[in-house]
Amino acid sequence: MTNYTVVIVAAGQGKRMNAGRNKQFLMIGERPLIVHTLQAFTKDKECREIILVTNESDEEDMRGLMNRYKLPKIKLVHGGKERQDSVYQGLLAVSDPHLPVLIHDGARPFVKKENVHELVKRIQEDQAALLAVPVTDTVKQMKDGKLQTLNRDQLWAAQTPQGFSYDLIKRAHEKAQKDGFYATDDAALAESFGYDVSIVHGSYDNIKITTPEDLQKATAYVNK
Repeated sequence: MTNYTVVIVAAGQGKRMNAGRNKQFLMIGERPLIVHTLQAFTKDKECREIILVTNESDEEDMRGLMNRYKLPKIKLVHGGKERQDSVYQGLLAVSDPHLPVLIHDGARPFVKKENVHELVKRIQEDQAALLAVPVTDTVKQMKDGKLQTLNRDQLWAAQTPQGFSYDLIKRAHEKAQKDGFYATDDAALAESFGYDVSIVHGSYDNIKITTPEDLQKATAYVNK
């Protein structure tokens, strides 16, 4: 196996959760959401460094969780205005640019170690890859006033982590800054500048906690 760095983005406001605070502090079972996510990596011996990107206003609470749950190898940095800005701040804090770097949503607490290791392996081969799962629903597209059914066999739902060689993703972010370009995720950012991104089959358990309904599903998952 190859060692890696992970940048975990946890600076969003989570407005769709309607929780009145950063959703990262909401409880899933006996632990906060962000603790589940961090422990997925602190328990992985191949993970050499964790960069946690958070709001400045949440720093004290985040440090409190790190101390309470004895979470090692974490470097905490402040995020930017948009998610893409926060990822870049995380990239600037990486200690070893020779390691593959993964970019992960703090709100995906159930990522599986075997999927992470397969992703790192693919980065060694292709420089850019992401976890994704085949779309199971029939997807419709409204275009020019007409409804079209897309070929489900060609559709994948993107997840995180998304991983890259450090130089590749840092160059992509800096070019995007220069061009004033914002993408929906880091894979899209790399694609927009001509980099090929490979798919590694992920897990349907690797859900993103966005709404109160997601939180209920997550609680049921840890209690099953």
